[in-house]
Amino acid sequence: MQLYSYFRSSASYRVRIALNLKGLAYEYAPIHLLKDGGQQLAQPYTRLNPTALVPTLVDDGAVLTQSMAIIEYLDETHPEPRLLPGTALDRVRVRALAQTIACDIAPLNNLRVLRYLKGIQVPDEARDTWYRHWTELGLSALEAMLAESPATGTFCHGDTPTLADICLVPQMYNARRLKCDLKAMPILLRIDQACRALPAFAQAAPDNQPDAE
Repeated sequence: MQLYSYFRSSASYRVRIALNLKGLAYEYAPIHLLKDGGQQLAQPYTRLNPTALVPTLVDDGAVLTQSMAIIEYLDETHPEPRLLPGTALDRVRVRALAQTIACDIAPLNNLRVLRYLKGIQVPDEARDTWYRHWTELGLSALEAMLAESPATGTFCHGDTPTLADICLVPQMYNARRLKCDLKAMPILLRIDQACRALPAFAQAAPDNQPDAE
């Protein structure tokens, strides 16, 4: 397997965690999103992934894109340990938690959105306020979802990591980096700490990647 990744990309971070949890070896292919005008915008990467986004996973010649689809592919092709639980109701809960991050929070504050705001001359302070607003709003909703459910355990769903935790940890990393206010989110902070104590999460952390700066 070959993973095209950027060390700070939350979507790439998710896939790195999943690969580590599954115990799958992979070759790391760095795609720097800032150097050379954005290496993701240049050929041959755009021929591999026309969205010009990371990550891309190549598995035995198959080119896979979109982190959530990649992770579900890994869960189907390498089913242990399971990243989605066994029952339909449990799976829908885990997917809802994960998509609250991947669909509601992350798209509003990813790099290309922040660069676009800068390009239309939104001041840095206003741009960072935008980031914090949407991140804190989404994480507050996630905190409430976890607080109201007896299914919340050591991790987002029970006592083993799932797709929800794989999405949570990268978003919490980005939230801390942009100085979001997380004091009112004790459940998220507790779960994030429990996840980052696991080798699979620690090894996937941005600072531990070959292209880390």
